[in-house]
Amino acid sequence: MQTTQEPEVATSLAGRTLRWTFAEGPTAGKTYEHTFHPDGTVVWRGVDGGQGKAKREESDQKPPKTKYASFEVAPDTHLVSYLSEAGFTLTVALSFKTRQCYGIASNSESWYPLTGTFETVE
Repeated sequence: MQTTQEPEVATSLAGRTLRWTFAEGPTAGKTYEHTFHPDGTVVWRGVDGGQGKAKREESDQKPPKTKYASFEVAPDTHLVSYLSEAGFTLTVALSFKTRQCYGIASNSESWYPLTGTFETVE
């Protein structure tokens, strides 16, 4: 009898926390902090005023962990993608040299090209 295993997912951003802010789209001007875990999950939350302490925007509940994949596609350039519990898929290319990010947010009804900036949280 064969057993089906889930394929191993690339997690090049594992162990990092990043904050990014997009200049356009439904979240223009808002900053979101993303913590990428080695188990292939990401936890994201809104950040007040673009800087400062991170918090869940919708409630004080423990944030859900969402599966992600990330690949280092070139030196200091990563591609990351995840499907949020809100039904949006976010796919973003991150340049660690320029601190620029380029992405696409989409669901079954909407599609938004995005550009912005990001920083590493220590």
